[in-house]
Amino acid sequence: MRRLLARRMKFHLFGAFFVSLGCAALYKFGVAEPRKRAYAEFYRNYDPMKDFEAMRRAGVFESAPPK
Repeated sequence: MRRLLARRMKFHLFGAFFVSLGCAALYKFGVAEPRKRAYAEFYRNYDPMKDFEAMRRAGVFESAPPK
């Protein structure tokens, strides 16, 4: 029973480190990178004036009435 806590603590410390490293990598490549690509694709084809005119025609703005 001697040094049981120290041995188990070392095992769990390394295990927790590798699990957290795996979760971070999974998030980066599973969520963050696809999100960055989606934003880049959206803004590559985005026309703000076209979007503004569509919102203007819909009556979204009070200061820019529809024509």
